[in-house]
Amino acid sequence: MMKDNFRTWPAYVLAIALLLISCDEDTGSLGVYPRQDGINTSTASFDVISSSIANNNVSANSTTCYLGKVIDPETDKAITATFAAQFHTFEDYTFPEEKHIIKSNGHLCESVEIRLFIKSTFGDKNNPMKVEVLPLSMNNDKLIKESERLYTDTDLMQRFVDEGQQPIATKVFTATDYILSDAQRASEGYSDNVRIVLPQEVGDNIMKAYYSDPAFFRDSYSFIRNVCAGYLFRTISGVGTMLSLEVCTMNINFSYKTDENPDTKIPALCRFAATPEVIQSTQFESSDLSGLIESMNSSASEATMLKTPAGICTELILPIDEIFRGHENDSISRASITLMRINNQDEDAKDDDYALGIPQNLLLVRKQNVKSFFDNQQLSDSQQSFTTTFISAYNSYSFDNISQLIAYCQNEKTAGMKASGMTEEAWEAAHPDWNHVVLVPISVSTNTDSNGNSSQVSINQDLGLCSTKLVRGTAAKPLKIHIIYSRFARE
Repeated sequence: MMKDNFRTWPAYVLAIALLLISCDEDTGSLGVYPRQDGINTSTASFDVISSSIANNNVSANSTTCYLGKVIDPETDKAITATFAAQFHTFEDYTFPEEKHIIKSNGHLCESVEIRLFIKSTFGDKNNPMKVEVLPLSMNNDKLIKESERLYTDTDLMQRFVDEGQQPIATKVFTATDYILSDAQRASEGYSDNVRIVLPQEVGDNIMKAYYSDPAFFRDSYSFIRNVCAGYLFRTISGVGTMLSLEVCTMNINFSYKTDENPDTKIPALCRFAATPEVIQSTQFESSDLSGLIESMNSSASEATMLKTPAGICTELILPIDEIFRGHENDSISRASITLMRINNQDEDAKDDDYALGIPQNLLLVRKQNVKSFFDNQQLSDSQQSFTTTFISAYNSYSFDNISQLIAYCQNEKTAGMKASGMTEEAWEAAHPDWNHVVLVPISVSTNTDSNGNSSQVSINQDLGLCSTKLVRGTAAKPLKIHIIYSRFARE
């Protein structure tokens, strides 16, 4: 630890300094200091130990779905993505009166299709892949409920598809749709997508359900339980492509006429979308990463790892006892830690199509809170959880001020010992993770108001194909957390 270095400064100078360095904290305690008061400050650095841990229990509810199969270049094992999607209907949706529908060879609808709009592609865009589509069950014991907590290892086929159910459609596709011309793909408004044609009867049944009882279309809850529970999309052949899907839509094409113009055919489209209002869930099947984690934690390793979608996180042990020892009457104005990234040796030589991305956003959260944080769809509170972004210019991630976390953990231990009557040693043995935090790659959705202020809307675990290594903190070569203390002193 660096030697404490206290200095006494004029109150007005340090009041300004503390205001600047405490900008990340609750400002409720800031005020005007009496002129006769002084503020003492000191700095110190403490050792932080880090390691790699498995991150298997990953919440799968997300605004993005994944489909495909690729070989992980770090493990040479396959990663397969299957996803399930429900569909949202606008409240009190209406079709034209049934008598006005112009039938197509006896069918109410002319065609029905699903389009999977591609956000990004990992791997070869020209690689043929085959997907099958299966209806999700409408039986109450297999229906995906709104309260359902789904994870990336949830067996979607077994849990939510009726036994013996056969696919209603299959599709061989490439991420680049060569059925369209270059000009069509380059046209304004075009987005890469996979088009899957469903049997006409699917559209017929949806329209018949409306005419039997329009209340089925009152809202998504009624629609999912009475009309269409959604679909499972499963890769059945092909290796080398993984799609990140931005949105999934089901389109029903039909035509109708009006009493005013009975001889005029009016084409129409009814669109249902898989949106955040309903459940979208991706299942990943991948190899066991225990061997990789073991190698990362070996005595010879100088790195920890961050790996997604369901893979590896980095754990930090914060030296909270050491931070407070001798500073029981001080306030922690700032606690900062920087994690340096290690470049892959062959990073520049990698095929861009198969280069694993660098996680762009990280969550620092107490280890004991990881599961509940994502299960309860929480946002970072700058007390027990913090977010940061990758700084490419410095090749690092930095948490500028986690002082409230340090204080929270220490206060929790003090209160816990008092309430239980335990000794410090006994309490820490009963709560072994009390000072452990985990770094989790995340995706963050934000909203910007009319004044340009941005706020978090949702935080999900990153389900993209990302991987990077961080400098590891060991007993011999620890990471450092930097502390600034402050205290008031009468002159």
